[in-house]
Amino acid sequence: MVAYAACIANPVLFMEENVASRLTSRKVPAVLPVAGILEDASKGLIEAPRSMPPKYFYDERGSQLFDAICETREYYPTRTEEALLQACARDVIEQLRPDHIVEFGSGTARKTRHLLDACDLAGETAAYWPFDVCEEMLQDSGQQLVQEYDWLQVNALVGDYLGGLAGLPPRDGRCLYLFLGGTIGNFTEDEAAAFLAEVRAIMRPGDGLLLGADRVKDTEVLQAAYNDDAGITAQFNLNLLQVLNRELDANFRDRNFEHRALFNQEASQIEMYLVSRCRQSVRIDALRRTLELEAGERILTEISRKFTPARLEALLKSAGFAIHSHFEPENGWFSLVLARPEAAPVTPS
Repeated sequence: MVAYAACIANPVLFMEENVASRLTSRKVPAVLPVAGILEDASKGLIEAPRSMPPKYFYDERGSQLFDAICETREYYPTRTEEALLQACARDVIEQLRPDHIVEFGSGTARKTRHLLDACDLAGETAAYWPFDVCEEMLQDSGQQLVQEYDWLQVNALVGDYLGGLAGLPPRDGRCLYLFLGGTIGNFTEDEAAAFLAEVRAIMRPGDGLLLGADRVKDTEVLQAAYNDDAGITAQFNLNLLQVLNRELDANFRDRNFEHRALFNQEASQIEMYLVSRCRQSVRIDALRRTLELEAGERILTEISRKFTPARLEALLKSAGFAIHSHFEPENGWFSLVLARPEAAPVTPS
């Protein structure tokens, strides 16, 4: 009673305590093996064909560069998906009436606000569970959200969702799971099917998955999105070399590499490479190895698979989902699908 009276006497203190009480954070333990940068470099860089996973793009500078990419004229996916979310969010919330919204790879939750706005309009007080690797980013975005929405409970989940979902804390009631940004395209076909099957395995009747996926379109449009005139995507790709230098005590030199992104029509995917401009030796002290690269030799840094509606439906069906609603712009450049569990869950392989 004394503490309550003190808070009423000091409304600023009361507001700060109220905000703090609506933001929690917990670590989600990995239940599957997750390789670190040393293992990934050892596996991907030593022998040709060389590659590194795209998750290492996102250090502080890389994250800033990606935000800048999203503002370029050529990069349509972010603004197209955000416009779709703004248009369909209320429909999704009213169809599902979720008690919880769980987002894989939440980032700053910029686009998620459209769904929270729809909850506000529909009188739904869903708890938000952002799941990402960076605790500082989760805390910063969580504080902004609980200040913007006075009804919102944010339960930040710190971890790598590729480490498995079995460690997620229990949630009572209906759940809306989010996997936005076309990130499903960064997985190989087998990886995408396995991840979606794992999501399906934790879902219950009444739950839903809102999935964003980029679509097949004109090759020039696709290649321009990853080769912007301002060269920001090139900086983003080359920044990976600085991450490798810092984390692996290596001596990659930016000037010895160039950015290249192309659309592989046969595989229906954008492929992004760092291409060696010359014959060169690169020392990686953490691996006690030296890479000998020929002029023109490539390091694959990202794939971004593009889908037709039929391929997207087949992928979801293989993981035990049925498409409940499909939202797309008039030009058909992007898909947002609300998928629901179908039949018995598929056991992840």
